[in-house]
Amino acid sequence: MTETALPALIQQMLEPEFYPHPVTSPVELIQTHVSYILLTGEFAYKVKKPVNFGFLDFSTLAKREHFCQEEMRLNQRGAGELYLEVLPITQVGDRYQLNGAGEPVEFLVKMQQFPAGTLFTDLFEQGQLTADLLTRLARELAAFHRKGAITDYIRSFGEVAQIRQAFDENYEQTLSYIGGPQTQQQFDETRQYTDRLFVEQADVFAQRMQQNWIRECHGDVHLRNIALWNDRILLFDCIEFNEPFRFVDTMFDIAYIIMDLDARDRSDLSNLFLNAYIEQMGDWEGLQVLPLYLSRQAYVRAKVTSFLLGDPTIPDTVKQECEQTAARYYRLAWEYTRSPLGTASAAHGGTVYLMAGLSGSGKSTVAKLLAQKTGAIVIRSDAVRKHLAGIGVDETGSDAIYSPDMTQKTYDRLLQLGLLLAAQGYPVILDAKSDREALRQPVIDAVSQAQPPLKLHILHCDAPLATRQTWLEQRHGDVSDATAALLPKQQMEAFTATEQAWVTAIDATQDLEAQLKQLIDA
Repeated sequence: MTETALPALIQQMLEPEFYPHPVTSPVELIQTHVSYILLTGEFAYKVKKPVNFGFLDFSTLAKREHFCQEEMRLNQRGAGELYLEVLPITQVGDRYQLNGAGEPVEFLVKMQQFPAGTLFTDLFEQGQLTADLLTRLARELAAFHRKGAITDYIRSFGEVAQIRQAFDENYEQTLSYIGGPQTQQQFDETRQYTDRLFVEQADVFAQRMQQNWIRECHGDVHLRNIALWNDRILLFDCIEFNEPFRFVDTMFDIAYIIMDLDARDRSDLSNLFLNAYIEQMGDWEGLQVLPLYLSRQAYVRAKVTSFLLGDPTIPDTVKQECEQTAARYYRLAWEYTRSPLGTASAAHGGTVYLMAGLSGSGKSTVAKLLAQKTGAIVIRSDAVRKHLAGIGVDETGSDAIYSPDMTQKTYDRLLQLGLLLAAQGYPVILDAKSDREALRQPVIDAVSQAQPPLKLHILHCDAPLATRQTWLEQRHGDVSDATAALLPKQQMEAFTATEQAWVTAIDATQDLEAQLKQLIDA
C-alpha cells in the first residue's frame, strides 16, 4: 500500500513528531476493514474508518466519538488496563493535532500497547498455545460470561427473528462474491441449513432465552482479540458498535475461538477448549445451537475478508491472499452445517463411549485423549454432580452430594445429556465410574433402542491399586473430589456376558495412543 493512498490524517500519524511522547520508529500501521491502528511503542492509537456496512455505522463524526466512548466503557470488563482514554484530533491548516485546542475533526482510542508476540495468534504460531493455557482461557471466558448482564431487553435478542436478521444480512452482503471466493453450492446449502434450523429448533432458541443464556457477551472474542500479558489473559476489542452482536448466546462467543482453531487445523485444541468451557458452565444443552454459531462466525470472517477485495487502499498481492482466505472460511462455514463440529466429529458422530473403572484408573485421561481424536464431547459425572448441587466445579463437595440419591440423579442426567447430544450427531463420552451393572444397563438399553441408531463402546480402564493411589495423590485442581483414602472401599462389579460385547479393556499404564488408535480404527 502506498502512503499517498491513505487519508491525510493517517499519513501524519505515521510521522513520529505527531505524538507528544517518544515513539518507536517507524510507526507501524495495522488496518482492518473498520479501523486504522497505529503502534508507537508504548501506546497504540485506534481511529475508526468513516464506513457504513449496515451492521456497523461509523459514517459521521458524532457516531465515531460515541463508539470510541463505548469501546472504552465496554472493554473495561475484559481488558481495562489496556484502554486508557478517548482523545480528540483537531486541525490547524493542513496539520492535525492530537488532543489539540479547537473543534475536533476526529476521535481516537488511546491504548496501552502490549509487546509483540503476546496475542493468542502469535502464541499459536510459536507453538506456545498449550493445553494448560487454553484451559485457563476457558475458565477466564466462563467467568466473564457468568458476570454478563441479563435483562429482559438483552434476553429479547435471543428471539429467532432477531438472530436470523444478522444471518440474512450476511447472505445478502455476500451475493456478489458467489463465483469468486464463495461457491453457489456452499452458499445455497449453508443458507438452507440455517433457515431450516430456525424453524425446526424454535423451541431450543426459546429455552436459551428462558434459561438466561442470552447475555451481554464480548461479541468478537477470537484469538487475535486475546492477549497474554504479565501472565494475565486479556479479552479486548469487544463489539461496541452493534447490540445484536454483543447481546448474544454464550455459544456465539465461544464459537469464535473454536472456529479459529479449526481453521488452523487444530481441532484437537478446539475440542480441549470446548470441553473445558462447557464443564465450567454446565451448559451441555448449548451444544444444540453451537454448530449454527460456528458456521456464522466462519461466514462473517469470510465476509469481512471479502470486503477487503473492494478496498482501493489494499494492494493486488494482498487481495489475492484475501480471496484465498475468504474461500477457506466460506468452505468452513459450509462444513459446520454438515456435522456438529465440522470435519472433526463427522466420522464419529452418533457414538456413545461409556467410561468405566474405579477412581484413579485413568478414565478422565483416556476420555480427554479420545475426545481430541474424535471431536467428542466429554461429560464428567463429577461436573454434572456439582452443577446439580448448585456449586462450582472447582469447589469441594460435601458428603451430601455423594448420597445414593444424588448419585442416581447424576447418572440419570449424564445419560439424558449423552442421548441428546448423540442424537444431534456428536460423539459423546460419558465419563463416570460406572462400577455397577445397575449404572451401566440403562445406558446400554437407551443406546440400543435409540432412533436413529447410535453406536456404543464401553471403555473399561484399569491400573494396579498402587498406581491408582499414586495418581490420586498427585492429582491437584481437578473437578473430582476422589482421594486415595476412598480406594479400599471401592470394588468394580464384573461385566456380564451381555455387556462384554461392548467392552474394550484399557490398561492405563500402557501406551494409550496405541490402544485408542486400535479402537478408533476398528
